[in-house]
Amino acid sequence: MTKPPAWGSEEMSEKRKRNTYNAEFKAKVGREAIHGVKTVNEMGQAYGVHPVQVSKWKKAIVEQAGTRFEGKRGPKPAAEQDSPDRLYSEMGRLKMELDGDWLKKNRDHPAMSRQGWIEAEGARSIVRQCERAEVARATVYAHRHPSQENATALLLCRLLDEIYTRRPLYGSRRIVAERRAQGHEVNRKCVQRLMRRMGLAAIAPGPHTRRPHPQHKVYPYRLRGIQVIRPNQGCSTDITYVRLARGFCDRVAIIDGYSRKVLSERLSNTIDASFCLDCLEEALRLNRPPEVFNSDQGAQNTAEPFTSVLKREGMTISIDGRGRAFHNIFVERLWRTVKHEDTDLKGDADLREVTLGLLEDFSFYNEERPHQAQADETPATVYRTRQGGGALIVDKYGPGR
Repeated sequence: MTKPPAWGSEEMSEKRKRNTYNAEFKAKVGREAIHGVKTVNEMGQAYGVHPVQVSKWKKAIVEQAGTRFEGKRGPKPAAEQDSPDRLYSEMGRLKMELDGDWLKKNRDHPAMSRQGWIEAEGARSIVRQCERAEVARATVYAHRHPSQENATALLLCRLLDEIYTRRPLYGSRRIVAERRAQGHEVNRKCVQRLMRRMGLAAIAPGPHTRRPHPQHKVYPYRLRGIQVIRPNQGCSTDITYVRLARGFCDRVAIIDGYSRKVLSERLSNTIDASFCLDCLEEALRLNRPPEVFNSDQGAQNTAEPFTSVLKREGMTISIDGRGRAFHNIFVERLWRTVKHEDTDLKGDADLREVTLGLLEDFSFYNEERPHQAQADETPATVYRTRQGGGALIVDKYGPGR
C-alpha cells in the first residue's frame, strides 16, 4: 500500500490538478462500456479514469439515447444565451470592465502581484476579477485564510499518518483509543478534523448503503402461501455477481417458479437498471407474461422504467420482505447451482469468456440437467409439458413484509 503524504509536507502542499476530459473521450469510454467486452476496472486502468466514472458515462449515454429521436426535424430554436437582450447585457458588462481600471493594470506582473488586485468588496464579483486577472480563485481564498497548526498538532498528524499506514481500517474512534492506550490524551474531534485535513478515511462502507430510493414504491409480497400449479403463474428475478481475474461482472436471470426454467438472462459490466430491463423485455418476447412477478427490493427492480413494463403487461408486482431470503428461494438456489457447478470451476478470466459461456451454462441447465424434485426431468421439459412441476412457498417466520 502506498503511504499517503503527511499533512504539512511539501508533497501535500502541492495543488493537485483536476483531470478534465472532453466530450469525445467520455463518449468513447461510454460506448466501450456499453459493448460489455471489459469490466469497469479494466477500462479504468486502460484509460486512467476511476471505475465509478466509467459507470456514470455509460449511464449518461443510455439515458440520453432515447431523447435523440424525440424532437421534430427542422431548425433548432435559438438558445437562451443567444437572445438579443442577453447579448446586449454581456456587451455592456464587458465595456464597463474595459473602461474601468483594469486597462491600467499590466498583465506581465507576476501571479503574486496580480492576486493583490482582487477586491473582496469591489463592484465586480470575485469570480470575474479572477478571470480578468488570470489567477486561480482557490489560490486567492487560500491566501486570505491561512491555516497554521502548532507543533502539537503537527506531531499528532505524523502519528495519525503512521497509524493509518499501518492500519487503514482504523477510524477516528480506534485511533483515539490507540493513542490513549499509549499515553497520549487526545480529543476525537481533533482527530476527525486532522483526518479531514489530511484526506484520511477508514476503509469501510459508509452509512445508509441500503437506503431505498424515496420515489421507488415497495410492493407487498404476493406469493405467500400460494400453490404454484402451472407455468407462468409466478416468476422471480435476481442479480448476482461473477468474480473475474480483474474485476467482476453482474448477471441477472428470470426463472419460472413452476418448472425452474430460466426464461431469460443478461450480463453487464455495471449494475444498473438497463440490463435488467433488457432481460425482462426478452422474457416477455419469448414467453407468455406471468401472473405474478416477484423480485427483491433492489433499486433496479423498483425503478419506474422496470415496474411500468410489469404494469403494462397486467402482471401483479411482488417484492420480497426485507431480510426474507426464502421469499426468492428458487432464483437464489439457481445462483448457487450455477456458481458451484460451472462458474467457480471454470474460473473465467474476462468478460469475453463469461459471455461465451453464458448461453452454454443456461442451455445445459434448462435442456440437460435433471432436477430431483421434478422426477429427474429437465426444466424445459416440465415447462413444455406442464407436468411434474409446482411449488409452495411457506413463510416460516410468520406474516410480514
